Amino acid sequence: MKIIYALTTEKSVSMIEKDNKLTFIVEKTATKKDIAQEVKKSYGEGVTNVRMINAFNGNKKAIVKFQRKGAASDVASKLKLI
Repeated sequence: MKIIYALTTEKSVSMIEKDNKLTFIVEKTATKKDIAQEVKKSYGEGVTNVRMINAFNGNKKAIVKFQRKGAASDVASKLKLI
């Protein structure tokens, strides 16, 4: 599994409702394609875009935008984030 956990900062939670995006902490070797495939397989939702960010603390973040409107909220509720 390339996804380690979903990030629950104030900014990431606001992106769920506002932008239909979820933020995950991922393995350092993960690629955009890996994350898109894993999200589709694990949560059954299509992905429009994946942005990767290397954080200063050494973590790698993936910001995933979903195709279906409201999909980020549905996945977040499955993960018990909101």
